[in-house]
Amino acid sequence: MSFNESTARDLNPIMDEGSSSSESSTSHDPSREGAGTGDSQNSNRETTTLKTETPESIALETEAASPASDNETVHPTQNASETHPSEAEAPREEMDFAAALESFEAEQSAAEAAAPAEDNLLHGTVVKLTDKHVVVDVGFKSEGMVPIAQVLGRDGQPKFKAGDSIDVVVDRGETEEGYILLSYEKAQRMRVWDDLDKAYNDKATIKGYVVDRVKGGLSVDVGGVRAFLPGSQVDLKPVRNLDAFKGQELEVRVIKLNKKRGNIVVSRKQLLEEEQAEKRSKTLDHLEEGAVLTGTVKNLTDYGAFVDLGGLDGLLHITDMSWGRLTHPRDLVNVGDEIHVKVLKFDKDKQRVSLGFKQLTPDPWLDAAERYPIGAHVKGRVLSVTDYGAFVELEQGIEGLVHVSEMTWSKRMKHPSKIVKPGDEVETVVLNVNPTERRISLGLKQLEQNPWEQLHEKYPVGSVVEGKVRNLTDFGAFIEIEDGIDGLVHVSNLSWTKRVKHPSEVLKKGEKVKAQVLAIEPDHRRLSLGIKQTQPDVWETFFDTHRLGDVVHGKVLRTAQFGAFVEIADGVEGLCHNSEATDSHGAPMKLESGQEHDFKIIKMNPEEKKVGLSLRAVGQEASRADVEAYKQPVSSSTTTLGEIMNWKRASNDQD
Repeated sequence: MSFNESTARDLNPIMDEGSSSSESSTSHDPSREGAGTGDSQNSNRETTTLKTETPESIALETEAASPASDNETVHPTQNASETHPSEAEAPREEMDFAAALESFEAEQSAAEAAAPAEDNLLHGTVVKLTDKHVVVDVGFKSEGMVPIAQVLGRDGQPKFKAGDSIDVVVDRGETEEGYILLSYEKAQRMRVWDDLDKAYNDKATIKGYVVDRVKGGLSVDVGGVRAFLPGSQVDLKPVRNLDAFKGQELEVRVIKLNKKRGNIVVSRKQLLEEEQAEKRSKTLDHLEEGAVLTGTVKNLTDYGAFVDLGGLDGLLHITDMSWGRLTHPRDLVNVGDEIHVKVLKFDKDKQRVSLGFKQLTPDPWLDAAERYPIGAHVKGRVLSVTDYGAFVELEQGIEGLVHVSEMTWSKRMKHPSKIVKPGDEVETVVLNVNPTERRISLGLKQLEQNPWEQLHEKYPVGSVVEGKVRNLTDFGAFIEIEDGIDGLVHVSNLSWTKRVKHPSEVLKKGEKVKAQVLAIEPDHRRLSLGIKQTQPDVWETFFDTHRLGDVVHGKVLRTAQFGAFVEIADGVEGLCHNSEATDSHGAPMKLESGQEHDFKIIKMNPEEKKVGLSLRAVGQEASRADVEAYKQPVSSSTTTLGEIMNWKRASNDQD
């Protein structure tokens, strides 16, 4: 007599008893060991109980997309410890499978009458509740047990108490303690199965309550039975935190139903996709470039915001959010905000929509030149500070730049942040407006009087000022005479006598010096100073006290190929050309540094500060000493140059 899986599961206790009795009364036959073992294995496969379905097993089945069928082979889920002791403990070589099978077939009819089939609904009474089970009286000689987890309500408390009526079905026969295993959940499934089957065939929407999170998704209560909602079917996009759905009531659709296995799989994503498709269809009907629509901010990124227009998302780029500057879209909108946007571009093939928000208001730069005339005093807020200046927001969409050169009259400012910082409210002066390039130049220093405009009155040309050496360059030294006013002393105006190659030869940084104002250029903010001008000009003195023909005593400083440079006064040099370096007899004389001689001045050029000297001419005329000696006894009014020459010759003849 053959038997099916359901009958074998319900009659496990009877089979166990039959096996035990046959085992004790039948002797072991070695000749039948091989046949008995094979038959036992086949019998074990046939008597295996149905697999207990869990949300985890349903998840694996659903994610693998394997179709359900009533003819599917059901594989066992119990391990060796879950099988009956007679099967787990008795060695196979000691079992006489033929005798056990004969005993089981004889008792099968009585067992089927004593234990109801799984599909039969039983009405019982709750006897008591324990920590793990609900004890139910179903009219059998032994009471039944329902797992406590099957009768817990949404608040986590049992739905029943002692004395309440409860509908159950037999789950897996009796336990070792003699109780019959019952299922309240399967009984509920039998009640709502017709409704679920109809909803599945009609693709209708049903409501489910999220009970808990399980492996791979969520466990959902639909009409009193548990269904599985895979994580991939919860929303249109992957959900990272499934725990957030616990306790929520969701609208779902049955996407898989297997009555034999008791599998119920639902999807929320299908409903959302259909709803989105319907909205998209309506949106596309009136979507065109230039249209103004209402949408909901769906997501924010660094480069913009995605707006749900109704089943279709559009990108609102950050540059199209405001006429002004935005560091991040969140400065203007937040997720969930409902805003009006304008369709800037629509690609029907790719269904891409570019949106604009600032385009709903007039461009403030169109009349910026009229509202911000040059010279006007305007107030604004500092948005940012850079190395080259500060950006000031005058109004939404209008920014102006205060360049570092327009912040202060002083040249010593190291960085704009020393004067302003972001968030400061400042008053500025409009210097220039360019609506085409969307630029406004602003100034801060123009709010104060320009110190260069009064420089002529404070420091007239020729006056002597005192200041500190602020900087030294190859071409001169900058002297600060007051805050923001620096004057340049060119290297040529450092000394009358020295040939200065670098200002550091004369000045030191930080040193206080006096200088004379030589020139003032307020427009170019230039002030020329001279240090040597505060001292007498030795050249001017020399030219005032010397004439052509004078004989002077000098010292050779350096020689050149064409002659020698001779110091004839402190800071005054003259040149004795090689043609003029001869003795009284016309023989060339070699001049070397350090030698001292008398020289006659043969050339004088005050403008170029040049003096020509001659050794040869000294012997031809009387020296200055001789002239002075001769002039003592005679009156200067009657002495002539010829007389002096004659006197000189007479003196030489006597020698």
